[in-house]
Amino acid sequence: MTTSYGTIPTSLPPHGATSTNLEYISRAKDRIKAGLATRRPWKILFDFRSLKLPSSLSDAISRIRTNIAYFQLNYAIIVLFILFLSLLWEPISLIVFVALMAAWLFLYFLRDEPLVIVGRLIDDRIVLIVMSVLTIVLLLLTNATLNIVVAILIGVVVILVHAALRKTDNLFLDEEEAAGLIPGGAAVGATSSS
Repeated sequence: MTTSYGTIPTSLPPHGATSTNLEYISRAKDRIKAGLATRRPWKILFDFRSLKLPSSLSDAISRIRTNIAYFQLNYAIIVLFILFLSLLWEPISLIVFVALMAAWLFLYFLRDEPLVIVGRLIDDRIVLIVMSVLTIVLLLLTNATLNIVVAILIGVVVILVHAALRKTDNLFLDEEEAAGLIPGGAAVGATSSS
């Protein structure tokens, strides 16, 4: 006689619906992890020993370009966080912002198969353009225009100031990143002598 203490009887889901949902959730987790893997460690971003005034305008511009290429996901998170904080006192705008973030996740970031609408394949660039326009229009329609514009401007200023002050001599990009984002395709440490 066998016992089955502690087991919970289960039935098979109709047509594999649950297994499909679990696969989608698993793929979504993997894509989020892969996307966040490009984020640089925060302790490197906030290394105060690496802050120094640039020696010239061209040095500042070079630092800004290099730091934005290196810390792009960190900077995007900072701007989104500042925008989120600015919308805390505008509950309708905050709800719209959260709904739009969910739409971005499902329609753009977490999608691993091409988007097909009415039998037509939709290019990722079109999804990006439509979602960007939709985001801007819907947020501006929530009567929080001033909050949104000020938050984005504050985020841009914070990023530009940090990028101009942060030395780049200890940052190294991967070969693909360096070839596409930094002029000349060299490692960051070799392009700057701050």
